[in-house]
Amino acid sequence: MFVQEEKIFAGKVLRLHVCTMEGAEWLEEVPEDTTVEKLKERCLKHCVPGSLEDPKTVTHHKLIHATSEKVLTDAKTVLEENIQDRDVLLLIKKRAPPPLPKMADVSAEEKRKQEQKAPDKDAILKATANLPSRNVDRTVAHHNMRDFQTELRKILVSLIEVAQKLLALNPDAVELFKKANAMLDEDEEDRVDEIALRQLTEMGFPESRAVKALRLNHMSVTQAMEWLIEHADDPAVDAPLPGQTPSEATAEAGASSTEATAGPSSEAGGEEAKDELTEIFKKIRRKREFRPDPRAVIALMEMGFDEKEVVDALRVNNNQQNAACEWLLGDRKPSPEDLDKGIDTNSPLFQAILENPVVQLGLTNPKTLLAFEDMLENPLNSTQWMNDPETGPVMLQISRIFQTLNRT
Repeated sequence: MFVQEEKIFAGKVLRLHVCTMEGAEWLEEVPEDTTVEKLKERCLKHCVPGSLEDPKTVTHHKLIHATSEKVLTDAKTVLEENIQDRDVLLLIKKRAPPPLPKMADVSAEEKRKQEQKAPDKDAILKATANLPSRNVDRTVAHHNMRDFQTELRKILVSLIEVAQKLLALNPDAVELFKKANAMLDEDEEDRVDEIALRQLTEMGFPESRAVKALRLNHMSVTQAMEWLIEHADDPAVDAPLPGQTPSEATAEAGASSTEATAGPSSEAGGEEAKDELTEIFKKIRRKREFRPDPRAVIALMEMGFDEKEVVDALRVNNNQQNAACEWLLGDRKPSPEDLDKGIDTNSPLFQAILENPVVQLGLTNPKTLLAFEDMLENPLNSTQWMNDPETGPVMLQISRIFQTLNRT
């Protein structure tokens, strides 16, 4: 008996449940090597007789696998789409694309956009011609913003003095500040990325130069390597960074030895604790001293300015190179000495701050004192302390009190 070859080698026949959005449902039996496009044609022929006369009908419909919610690809076979026996497929008509806008509609849309466009200067002057005039000095508003920054620094200077006195009364103050001092030893500014340093030293660069290059280039190995190659023949390549001298390390070591030798010769235990607390305060202040941006220092010194005045300019202008340059070329106000002056302790502003319960509670927290010290010399760190759950509420109250009294 003769059997057709295609039936001998035909693939497995799958029985698929097909549904439409109109509620029709039937069973389609197809070999697993049938393409999705052929299956779609059979489904359309079953549910929409005569629809295949229009060739676009097939492309305007799609088959979706109900379980996986996947749209089936026309060019793939049922087997390639991993369709199993008795799976459910949905036959859905594709959403028609929006019609292209007519020229009249485009003109109307452009006209609507023109109507919504912001008025120009002449239109504003014409509309406000009959309004009473008010003379607003824009420089005053800008001056007030600068006043806030200046006053905030003065407030911090005075609050640091108050916080130190309050914390000195705490019997556990010495231990608290020893822990705080230990935290400062882990300052990121003093640390060098060990992995980056090892990469540079393995290339053959001296460790001291590699450390300098990494600090100058914000711990970027690539930029540090370029700097080292560029300055290989520079006679000043091993000079310490501006604002950082070897005496800093010896000064800190001397402070440590002073602290170690102090104590037994004191007459009373209270005096010992007071002296020890004073030494810790000095160490904290020294570790939080202003650190100028080395790249900005070098750039400004290349313009011909002296290193000391460059450091002063960067300190006054929060390490902003452009602002520091303007300060050096201008009247140089405020002066560095003005930064260390506190606010009048009898002023209504300072009294209102001290009377605030949140501020009062915060002043008894050593972390608040550390925050004040840090913001005093590194104002760019203010955001970090504003977001801190312990110091943020204190800074918020100070800002609110200043803004309230400044409006009255």
